[in-house]
Amino acid sequence: MRRPVLCNLILASGLLALTQLMTPTDAAAEARLALVIGQSAYRTVPELPNAANDAKGMAELLGNAGFTVTAAPNLAQNEMRQAISDFAGKVSAAGADTVALVFYAGHGLQIDGENYLVPVDLDPKREADIPLQGVRLNDLLNTLGALPTRARIFMLDACRNNPFPALSGAGHGLAIVDTKAGAPGSFISYSTSPGAEAEDGDGTDSPYTTAALTVAKQPNIPIEEVFKRIRIAVAQSTDGRQIPWESSSLTTDFKFFGESSGQPPAPGANSMALASASRSVADWRKDLQGKDAKVAYDLVIADDTVEAYQAYIELYAQDVRTPRLRTVMERRRQMLAWDRAVAINTRASYEAYLANWDNSDLAATARRLLLRVQNRNYALPVAAAAVPVAVAMAPTCPCSAPTPPASTPINPTVAPIIKKRVDDTPPPSKRKVADTPPKRKPPTDEVVERAPPQQGPPPAAIMQGIGIGVGIGMGMGMGGGRGGGEMGHGDYGRSNRY
Repeated sequence: MRRPVLCNLILASGLLALTQLMTPTDAAAEARLALVIGQSAYRTVPELPNAANDAKGMAELLGNAGFTVTAAPNLAQNEMRQAISDFAGKVSAAGADTVALVFYAGHGLQIDGENYLVPVDLDPKREADIPLQGVRLNDLLNTLGALPTRARIFMLDACRNNPFPALSGAGHGLAIVDTKAGAPGSFISYSTSPGAEAEDGDGTDSPYTTAALTVAKQPNIPIEEVFKRIRIAVAQSTDGRQIPWESSSLTTDFKFFGESSGQPPAPGANSMALASASRSVADWRKDLQGKDAKVAYDLVIADDTVEAYQAYIELYAQDVRTPRLRTVMERRRQMLAWDRAVAINTRASYEAYLANWDNSDLAATARRLLLRVQNRNYALPVAAAAVPVAVAMAPTCPCSAPTPPASTPINPTVAPIIKKRVDDTPPPSKRKVADTPPKRKPPTDEVVERAPPQQGPPPAAIMQGIGIGVGIGMGMGMGGGRGGGEMGHGDYGRSNRY
């Protein structure tokens, strides 16, 4: 009798263990896949030794965080495109509970408002070669954005200096990518502010990756808080020369180490790319009043908005950090204006940008794009949109919007024109008296002439595109789509340029 009892106990124990193995935990249900690209061995320009080190360090960190890592160093153009395609296939096969992360270390370029990752075999003779030889960041963002995933995370240590002599007219750093313009569930981080250049670093890793390797391994910290801490650490290590930036449209919580809750992130945890979602300058002045300058500095760096920087500059005018923050703030305003100009993509938008930033590094690009669109035959007159666009892109906040004239004539391209048909009957004195009452006029006597349909964006669309936060002179993503060269303009949630 003992033998059957013992067998039953063994069988029950085995079934219990098997049941526990088959019950998915939160960690088991969330697949984690990472693609790590390190571009060091460039063939036509000096190598970037730290890019390879950065990629190795991040691959190890992500592996410890539960990611299945695909390392892809020193990729030529076709190899990079194939690596992205293969990674997308793995993400698709893993299912909707997948967290997909891409880390890129290497050179990045901004051409005509479009961001490009730089393969090691890129050898441009002119700016027009970049769309042919580079890899668009939007292609990466769109490829993964089309897949059902829990989250998509992009870390770009790609804002180093432009090493190609033939691209002297290219803008510095990367253009803003606003993740809110694309599929939700994305997070993108730059190693420095939009339009700024990142340092390769004097140590083994870049300042950005050095901070990420230290901060991200801390347990139970939401991803938004992780990158705020990374921003503060990088600003401290570079004496304010480099301030990382991010944009988020995540819909669930994520932690590198520790279980992700799967719940929506805390309100306000995402990047402050949209000025309308941030606190006002007055709110920040109230929050910073009376605080030590160093404490206040860390607070505004963590927030990384124009409003926070403006309040700090006003309250701590004599602080040694203020000149650096003023430079960061003005550059952010410029990049916000540039982002809106490229998004609107009209003659009025580029003229408004040039009116305020004629001497910037992007002025030559603005003039080139202006030439491309100046012959467009929009039904909406340029003059009707020029004033609001110019106000929206001003480098400083206007005190008030321009007051319209007391009597504004009706714009014939917007309002319908109603005309009466001319009555060709003789005047009353010469009319013949009819024996019967006059017949009622047919309805065709009143003709309504309507303006032709607008071929360009209506005024409401223009104001909606430029109204958020652009009055101060951003953003961010995943990738806020912008067209480069002769390519389409709105691949990540915006309409085509042409």
